[in-house]
Amino acid sequence: MTAYDLSTQAGRGWSSGPVTERAYCVLAGNPGVMTLDGTNTWVLREPGAHECVVVDPGPLHEEHLQRVMAAATREGGRVGLTLLTHDHADHAEAAARFAELSGAPVRRLGRAHDDLGDGDRLVVGDLELLVVTTPGHTSDSLSFLMTAENALLTGDTVLGRGTTVVAWPDGRLEDYLHSLGRIEHLTLAGTVTRILPGHGPDLPDAAAVLRFYLEHRAERLDQVRAAVAAGARTPRQVVEIAYTDAPRANWAAAELSVRAQLDYLHARLPRTDRPGDATASLSGPGA
Repeated sequence: MTAYDLSTQAGRGWSSGPVTERAYCVLAGNPGVMTLDGTNTWVLREPGAHECVVVDPGPLHEEHLQRVMAAATREGGRVGLTLLTHDHADHAEAAARFAELSGAPVRRLGRAHDDLGDGDRLVVGDLELLVVTTPGHTSDSLSFLMTAENALLTGDTVLGRGTTVVAWPDGRLEDYLHSLGRIEHLTLAGTVTRILPGHGPDLPDAAAVLRFYLEHRAERLDQVRAAVAAGARTPRQVVEIAYTDAPRANWAAAELSVRAQLDYLHARLPRTDRPGDATASLSGPGA
């Protein structure tokens, strides 16, 4: 395991406020096991610009939306565009209501004639964002590269504390590993140096975070293999063996990731080994 460890973020306070010259976080009041401190709604604005971009308006909490609008409209500003990293309720539930409040269009992956696609360039008030498709946590997960600051808004693909869930069956580990590899490539090229996640604190050392994430996934796969070899017959039993380092409150979410890992491992077995393999029996829809 790399020396970098996201558990060191646990003691770092996190709340609403300016994070970079162009990024302001409005923290939603929905803390929890899955949402950490709450959902980060990002208000992005080029210095001196009138229009801003809002990423992930969050849950349908009116007080939160009013705070987002206050941040977006300060000094006479307005929302030019709302973006969604993915369609989970804690990020996107308020999208329709926020469109009513702001008058701005909402864009996401795979929904309308102006759907976002990989590599799309968005410019609002002179602020440039590039769309980076990063499926895996969900099939519709997007990240947004704020080029002026080499900062990547990752939604739930990379979190500010801990690691994310591969939300099987919509989320797939093969896709997720490819997305992590793609982000790592961007960090190695210097294109991404900072991560602005959907939950938890910002991460100023993006390259170290991606190394940690990839090594963590490799370790988890080894632990799942070992659990199956030790006799685990259900995804829950795999969790009980392989996730002893995780709080029990997280085990239901961990079971989704286990199913994704078993599906990934099963797909890589030689075909002659699949029918009677324990991993195959664990990854089936009835498991």
